[in-house]
Amino acid sequence: MAESQRHKAVRSIEWTGKSLRLLDQTKLPTECTVIDCLDHKAAADAIRSMKVRGAPAIGATAAYGIALGALELSERPKDEFVSGLKVVADLLGQTRPTAVNLFWAIKRMMAVLDNRPEATVSELVHSLIAEAEGIANEDVEICKKIGDNGAELIHPGDGVLTHCNTGALATVDYGTALGVIRSAHAQGKNIHVYADETRPYLQGARLTAWELVQEGIPATLITDSMAGWLMKQGKIQAAIVGADRIAANGDTANKIGTYSVAILCKEHGIPFYVAAPLSTIDLSIASGEEIPIEERPAEEVTHVYQRRIAPEGVEVANPAFDVTPAEYISAIITEVGVVTAPFGDSLSGLFHADGLKGRE
Repeated sequence: MAESQRHKAVRSIEWTGKSLRLLDQTKLPTECTVIDCLDHKAAADAIRSMKVRGAPAIGATAAYGIALGALELSERPKDEFVSGLKVVADLLGQTRPTAVNLFWAIKRMMAVLDNRPEATVSELVHSLIAEAEGIANEDVEICKKIGDNGAELIHPGDGVLTHCNTGALATVDYGTALGVIRSAHAQGKNIHVYADETRPYLQGARLTAWELVQEGIPATLITDSMAGWLMKQGKIQAAIVGADRIAANGDTANKIGTYSVAILCKEHGIPFYVAAPLSTIDLSIASGEEIPIEERPAEEVTHVYQRRIAPEGVEVANPAFDVTPAEYISAIITEVGVVTAPFGDSLSGLFHADGLKGRE
């Protein structure tokens, strides 16, 4: 199938050569606004304020943030350039703690300095920009492979539940879990997507529903609390989500509410799939107990579009993520294949496949 037929969504991240152009996801779906990040601080703010979000997109943005920092420091002596770039990397690393792709991308960018100790500042700037471009371009191809690998698990006529946003907006392009849906749709499997709204930030209602409408994929928007009832009615045959960090044992951190979806799937005998690139797998941590969970501002719960919906003075909890134990996960879909339990063996084995240089 021609690429133009397969995927027509807007690319959410674009490098201009001097700036990073992002589709401002806080404005969608009512406004389609593009912002230009002219320096690394603007890139860091875009991540922190969720103008860009989704683990792979955060990683690519951080990589470009370091490239922007390199341009800012390009007139400095080499020792000042290197020390300054470490400050840039530290700032970007403080933006959001849960998505491991952020730290993976920063580590990969900073390795350029270690790998080229004799290079001039000008040469390092060129190499860092090229590395950021490589990270972004690789992500597009990786997501397409995830989509095709996962589509094999989707049957004709399936109702598929999604949570949060895992499409082109959450990656450089195409998507992880929504990439699987795109591939299944392109294969003519006649699927119907149930996109839950994903409170409190409404990524499902604002972003996933928008992407599905843009591409003409049949879909129904539901509130988070409707999923169990639809499962009981037989309307949902599979659930597929993305991930922000996957521990060595398969425990998966994803947008808050994912754990509840997984439990509902278990109760109703419905497969629960996780789709993510290898850069989301963190073999350095044994289980989900070690994954840091970001706490977001209370206003995301008490307000909708800057309008208060809760009484002043009420206490608020707003963890941005939860952890789904591996026992609830039917399979993890990656760019090099689909793995099932025991995940401790199968996940580590993925990193020995061909073509994974730099992704361990």
